[in-house]
Amino acid sequence: MSGVAFDTIAALVRARAGIVLGADKAYMLDTRLGPLLREKGLADLEALAARLRLPGAEALAAAVTEALTTNESFFFRDGKPFEHLRRALPRLAAARGPGGRLRVLSAACSTGQEAYSIAMVAEQLGLLQRLEVIGTDLSQEVVRRAREGIYSQFEVQRGLPVQMLVKHFRQEAGQWRISQALRSAVRFEAGNLLADLRHLGSFDVVFCRNVLIYFDAPTKTRVLSALADRLAPDGVLYLGGAETVLGLSDRFMIVEGERGVYAPAPKLALAG
Repeated sequence: MSGVAFDTIAALVRARAGIVLGADKAYMLDTRLGPLLREKGLADLEALAARLRLPGAEALAAAVTEALTTNESFFFRDGKPFEHLRRALPRLAAARGPGGRLRVLSAACSTGQEAYSIAMVAEQLGLLQRLEVIGTDLSQEVVRRAREGIYSQFEVQRGLPVQMLVKHFRQEAGQWRISQALRSAVRFEAGNLLADLRHLGSFDVVFCRNVLIYFDAPTKTRVLSALADRLAPDGVLYLGGAETVLGLSDRFMIVEGERGVYAPAPKLALAG
């Protein structure tokens, strides 16, 4: 693959999704774009890049971006954030008063395991009826799968306790479908963290885990600012274990004793 072809594709994905593809990631293009090349009848990545430079390539550009987006997810991933959530949700519920809604954003939700894990925590706490989880992802395909709520044996074995599998899933043709009660608390839609997020409303909790690692520093700052605008003053932000706000945003502060858990920073009173 020529440097021009790589630069064309890398610039496209960076502009559309904020994902930075270094030269060391060139191997990903062959692996992930191979099926798309065959589907479109393109000989190689040079031909793909040439097609992308033509007018009217919006649908192809979207397909390339989706193919290069990482969609790794599993139930109760890393454990600790969900342990903290079990403590945070009752506090937030008390602050919202009787019947007050609890809104949670699962950004870059992939195939929905994180969003449904949040719903299972709320159910354990007796808060499911007050919960509204919004899962967003750039990929239309994973959003479709998340809405279906159907998982393979391999997927339910990754992080999901057996008692929760028995309680919240039923078998269908060798796969597992999550219960309607949990599905009714979760809504999925296609969405881009680089786009305007105001239409989503405000949230008590935001999960944006293992997403910032794919962005450069200015994009991380931009995304953190947008999330801060959507988060309640007493809310909680969960990032991945390898992610931080330090040096990127002054709008969050670390929750003491926790890794990857942040609270909105107090707003300073204006002088005068």
